[in-house]
Amino acid sequence: MFPTPIQQRGKVPNVIYRIAVPVVLIIWLLPLFAILLTSIRSNADIISGNYWGWPTEFKFLKNYGEVFNPARSPMLLYFRNSLVITIPSVIIAVFISAMAGYTLAIHQFRGRIFLYALFIAGNFVPFQILMIPVRSLFNNLGLLDTLTALILFHTAFQTGFATFFLRNFIVALPFSLVESARMEGASEWGVFMKVIIPLMRPALASLGVLLFTFIWNDFFWALTLVQSDAARPITFGLQALRGQWSISWNLISAGSVVAALPSVIVFFVLQKQFISGLSFGGVKE
Repeated sequence: MFPTPIQQRGKVPNVIYRIAVPVVLIIWLLPLFAILLTSIRSNADIISGNYWGWPTEFKFLKNYGEVFNPARSPMLLYFRNSLVITIPSVIIAVFISAMAGYTLAIHQFRGRIFLYALFIAGNFVPFQILMIPVRSLFNNLGLLDTLTALILFHTAFQTGFATFFLRNFIVALPFSLVESARMEGASEWGVFMKVIIPLMRPALASLGVLLFTFIWNDFFWALTLVQSDAARPITFGLQALRGQWSISWNLISAGSVVAALPSVIVFFVLQKQFISGLSFGGVKE
């Protein structure tokens, strides 16, 4: 039923595997390496056509300093906006989804399967068709072009996937722990907070990393719901680094690196819990 480990395969599959892994890794990392090099090139180096060669001049401090130069673009404001949007959205979405997942996994009530199906069905709705209704809704609520609009939308939009993710994790937990806590007199809230939440830490970390990446990298909904710099996230603000008559690829690359760093940092900080949460239940005894 499960794939045979590569170590137990024949000699030919092992040789192909050992050759293919570094080749694929190099192909995958090559664009990232090119962006890193471009972010420290001088503009003259790019104009001369030196795209893949070693930079003739290193402009690390100049390029990255120019990214955060208020006279050129309000990147610090965009960065702050992304933090204000992403962190509350992730925390609220994870907490609400944990409660919903616990209810759908543990409690037996009429309509439970239908309600669970609604959470799943929401993940299959193309988000582009929601653009006009969502924009009209927030416009009627007076929240258009605000950070609150993006926080509310991302929280609601990610809750369906997050509930689906956490519900499946909770179902795999031993139900005897819940029964034991109830027999000891614990309330449902106590069972949830003192029994379920500690056991869900790997799943919560995995989900937190995924949602942080999804929300931080969002561009479409920032374009739909935001019009002014006051609420624009950093992904939308990268276009402010474009020159009026020419495109400064070195500055855009530097800005892209800065925009990608928070997601990378979050992943490496929570990588053990992330891998543990994704692999939970994947190994059968």
